[in-house]
Amino acid sequence: MIAVPNYISPQEYLTIEKQSVIRHEYRCGLVYAMAGGTDNHDRITFNFLKLIDNHLGDRSECRFYSGNVKVNYKDKFYYYPDAFVTCDPSDRNDRYIKRHPKLIAEVLSSSTQNFDLGTKFEDYQQIKSLEEYVLISQDTQRVECRRLTAENTWETVIYQEGEQVILKSIDLKFPIAQLYRGLDR
Repeated sequence: MIAVPNYISPQEYLTIEKQSVIRHEYRCGLVYAMAGGTDNHDRITFNFLKLIDNHLGDRSECRFYSGNVKVNYKDKFYYYPDAFVTCDPSDRNDRYIKRHPKLIAEVLSSSTQNFDLGTKFEDYQQIKSLEEYVLISQDTQRVECRRLTAENTWETVIYQEGEQVILKSIDLKFPIAQLYRGLDR
């Protein structure tokens, strides 16, 4: 990610973003252009969203979104997660921004991995509704799931090839291989 090196307000960012053909993320006054993804990144995201869609069905109170909808926290940041789920009815009032996700997933890439594992997770932890943060590797069958415990601490569970991935926040279980279907190696 490359930052535009001058501060802009959240309101300026939102105005610019609505008119831009390129997506940008916002963090503490800086705007970052988003890099394009690989075909495998796109396929993993699709597979993940398909699993969620099949699980939630039509009658769910929850909604899931891809990387075209922003997650926001108190004008501190606006991010485009690869996938996320919100079950809060107030998130249906704005078509562009959601503020109460319970699950957020990022497909890791070499250019964003350190940010996704560190700073972005620290930012997401400020969202009171967040229960699970899922980090999906592109290079190997590996899913890192960070969950908020009843003691209000975060635990990490890692799933690898041959295992079942469990997403407690939405009560979904699936073979990890389903995330990696149709990838070109």
